[in-house]
Amino acid sequence: MKNFKLNRDDCLFLFVDLQGKILKAIHNNENVLKNSVILAKVSEILNMPTILTAQYPKGLGSNEEVLRKHLKDSKEYGKLSFDCYGDKEIKEAIDSVGKKQIIVCGIESHICVYQTVRSLLGGGYQVFLPMDALGSRKEENHLNALKNLDQMGAVVTNTETILF
Repeated sequence: MKNFKLNRDDCLFLFVDLQGKILKAIHNNENVLKNSVILAKVSEILNMPTILTAQYPKGLGSNEEVLRKHLKDSKEYGKLSFDCYGDKEIKEAIDSVGKKQIIVCGIESHICVYQTVRSLLGGGYQVFLPMDALGSRKEENHLNALKNLDQMGAVVTNTETILF
């Protein structure tokens, strides 16, 4: 049975590829960004560790400034692979924090988020997915990814539940 209880002292936030050039094509993108910013503010206020990734930043740019301003102390890790945990530098950053619960926000649910969460689960992490802070270009791809990740063992939840 899944453990549905988040422990603030054992939790890390992972913000995946919330870059403007990609984000503008995402279904319900304003909501995805709004909820990701809410979670970034929480991590800032509670001084919780965060990791930020950017897919091919040379071509796709950095993460949205409205998000970054709440993650000033977070390094943005550029990557060329879809799986964040498959990137050696990002994997080392995640593992070095020493937390076992990871809240993953970002895009796209069925590609980068999907592959990352699958690897995190395989690495023994408990993963929480605020479905309203995740997105894909097509809603059906987003919903399919959430269904599959839930079946793999991730906890599919929402931003408000994480807040409380």
